[in-house]
Amino acid sequence: MKKFILAAASVAAFALVGPATAQSPIVIKFSHVVAPNTPKGQGADKFKELAEKYTNGKVKVEVYPNSQLYKDKEEVEALQLGAVQMLAPSLAKFGPLGVKEFEVFDLPFILPDKAALGRVTKGPIGQSLLAKLEPKGIKGLAYWDNGFKIMSSNKPMHKVADFQGLKMRIQSSKVLEAEMRALGAIPQVLAFSEVYQAMQTGVVDGNENTPSNCYTQKMHEVQKHMTISNHGYIGYAVIVNKKFWDGLPADVRPQVEKAMAEATEFANSISQKENDDAIVAMKKAGTTTFYELTPAEKAEWVKALEPVTQDMASRVGKDLIAAFQKEANAKTN
Repeated sequence: MKKFILAAASVAAFALVGPATAQSPIVIKFSHVVAPNTPKGQGADKFKELAEKYTNGKVKVEVYPNSQLYKDKEEVEALQLGAVQMLAPSLAKFGPLGVKEFEVFDLPFILPDKAALGRVTKGPIGQSLLAKLEPKGIKGLAYWDNGFKIMSSNKPMHKVADFQGLKMRIQSSKVLEAEMRALGAIPQVLAFSEVYQAMQTGVVDGNENTPSNCYTQKMHEVQKHMTISNHGYIGYAVIVNKKFWDGLPADVRPQVEKAMAEATEFANSISQKENDDAIVAMKKAGTTTFYELTPAEKAEWVKALEPVTQDMASRVGKDLIAAFQKEANAKTN
C-alpha cells in the first residue's frame, strides 16, 4: 500500500508542476472514510460547494467518501505524502501519528455535553493541539463534530459485567484499548470500512460509535442491541497538507478559509439532528433493541472507567487532562 501511496503522490506532484498549472483549477482531493449522508460527509460536500463558489472555479474539490481512496490507517500517510490534500480524520487517529495529546478526547465521560466541547475546541486548548500537527507536515483547519457514542453488540449491555469477553471493535487508540479492557471486553482494532462484515461474520461482537455512523453503515442490521451510553465522543479535525496549503495563491487561500469556516458551522449544526434521526430510523427498522442506562448503571460504568483516565495521564499529559476537565466543566455566564 505504501508503494501505491508513493506512486499516487508522484502523479499528484507532477500534475502540480505541469505546464497547464496556471490555467487549470487547483484540485483539492478530500478523502474520508464515512458515508456521504453523515455529518462529516455532508460537511465535506458543503465545503466543496462553497470553495468552488467563492474562488470562482479557481479551486476544484474532489470528495472521495466511504474509503474509496484510503482506509483509516492509510489516509494520514497519504496526506503527508501529497497523494491527497485534505482529510477529516477522527481525533483518535493522531495518537498513532505521534501526537498523543489528541487522545484526551477519547477519555471516557470527559465531556459532559456539547457546550463543553465548544469551549475546548474553540479555546486555547483546541488551537494548541492543532498547532502540534505542523511539525508532521499537517495544517489543522477546523474541528468537526459527530457526537457522543453508543455501544452495540448482539447481547444486552446494561452492567459492566455484560462486557466480559466481548470482542469490541475500536479505532486505533491506546485510550480506547484501555477503556474496553476496563470493561472486561477484548479490544479489536479494525478499519471502519470493514466493521459491518466483521459483525456479520462474528469476527467482532460489537463496537462503540455514534448513531449516525452505526445507521449509515447499516450496523443495526447485524447488531441486536444498542445502549445509549454517551460514554465517549467522536469528533474530527479537518486537516490539509501543509506544503500544499502554504503554496496556495494569496487571492485563493482567504476564500478557501471562508468556505471552511462556513462548512464547519454547517457540519457542526447538523450533527445532533443526524444522530437523533439515526436512532429513530434504527428503532423503526425493528432489528435492534435500544436501552438507556439508569443513573445507577451509568455510575457503575463511570466508576469502572475512572482508572483509564488515571492510567493514561502519563501518555496524554496530566496537565492537559486537568486543563481540559477544567474548561469542559466551566460554567458559562
